[in-house]
Amino acid sequence: MPHPRDREILRLAGPAFLALVAEPLFLLADAAIVGRLGTAPLAGLGIAAAVLQTAIGLCVFLAYGTTAQVARRLGAADLRGAMTQGVDGLWLAVAIGTVVTILGVAFTDPLVATFGADARVAEPAATYLRIAFLGTVPLLLMLAATGVLRGLQDTRTPLLVAVGGNALNIVANVVLVYGLGPIPALGIAGSAWGSVLAQVVSAAVLVGVVARAARREGASLLPDLAGVRASGRAAVPLVVRTVTLRAALLVTTYAVAAGAGSPGTEALHLATHQLALTLWTFLAFALDAIAIAAQALTGRTLGAGDASGTRALVRRMLRWGVVSGVVTGLLLAAGSPFLGSLFTPDADVQSLLVPVLVVAALGQPIAGLVFVLDGVLIGAGDGAYLARAGLLTLIVYAPLVLAAAALGAGLVAIWVLFVVIFMGSRLAVLRHRELRDDWLVTGAATYGARPRAAG
Repeated sequence: MPHPRDREILRLAGPAFLALVAEPLFLLADAAIVGRLGTAPLAGLGIAAAVLQTAIGLCVFLAYGTTAQVARRLGAADLRGAMTQGVDGLWLAVAIGTVVTILGVAFTDPLVATFGADARVAEPAATYLRIAFLGTVPLLLMLAATGVLRGLQDTRTPLLVAVGGNALNIVANVVLVYGLGPIPALGIAGSAWGSVLAQVVSAAVLVGVVARAARREGASLLPDLAGVRASGRAAVPLVVRTVTLRAALLVTTYAVAAGAGSPGTEALHLATHQLALTLWTFLAFALDAIAIAAQALTGRTLGAGDASGTRALVRRMLRWGVVSGVVTGLLLAAGSPFLGSLFTPDADVQSLLVPVLVVAALGQPIAGLVFVLDGVLIGAGDGAYLARAGLLTLIVYAPLVLAAAALGAGLVAIWVLFVVIFMGSRLAVLRHRELRDDWLVTGAATYGARPRAAG
């Protein structure tokens, strides 16, 4: 017999998963369209995408933090306060996005130069990146508005906007890259303008939905400086958490290169590692969808003052995390002998990828638990602990994986360390926190936040 919570979890996690999957499809469409222009523009797109994904990825707190704050107010039956905090998040997105846009446009050439690409690749990369930075504000508004809607227990609207935005992006890219009728072919610049157009339209729709909800509850749409500053302060720990996660991935990639030995082996190991990491990231979307449900539901139940209900919810979410991890692990293990051929004709890469994917598959149940616990503590507003836990995990993991690389550890051994030490350490510190009661702070204010009157 289904658990009473299951339907609610699926209602939030299902659309969230589909919206998350839409993002890489967005990037794949851009790559397919630009790829027909030649190898150099495609390589330039790769450089630009790496810079943009890093900049936007560090701002994911706009979605996570806003979800927790709004969900708590919703649980406390303070819809006006929920929308007020949601509007504060939107204005914070505008402020951060404006700064990132100005700095990004000003420093486009130096950013591209750090990749060491030759002029044939650097020129299209700079062209794309300079235009794409103009879409930073709408992109961050999309993150913040998505966080508001998730906090309101609505993951369906962000999904619909993601699908519509991706469709618009594909059409705009094709028309602007290759030209149509009186519209000239703009090449890679057209791809950037097409993406910016899709981002502006998507942001306008999401912000419009949030603004209508705010007006309906009598919340002001004007910026409240104290509220925006409070949202900014609450975001700092989540930024630290995100930086530690990205640093761990960078250290792992460095270790793969350093531990490979000969230059020929280095290319083999890095190519295989990239494919394995891509598949790991894709499977993470399924697990992250459960984490998004955990954020929204944890915030709501704590806001309602229901600590025992929150405990029961967490137990159920952890079961979902384990089951999801086992399912994705079994799928990855079963597909490991065949997945390599979908990405590369290189027999050596295909052969080496199999044991790496088996290791990654064995780590999926751990990842399932980690993602859920991370979502629970984000939903509880326990960002300060997540920041400390992230730093501790990185301090433990980085020296060990670098030492292994120095001793000539191969790719499979490094992935074992990634799963056992990095993911295992994350599970240990998150589970330790969850078993305690420090994070079970009930009421409208998130953990460590100062309550603020709505309006």
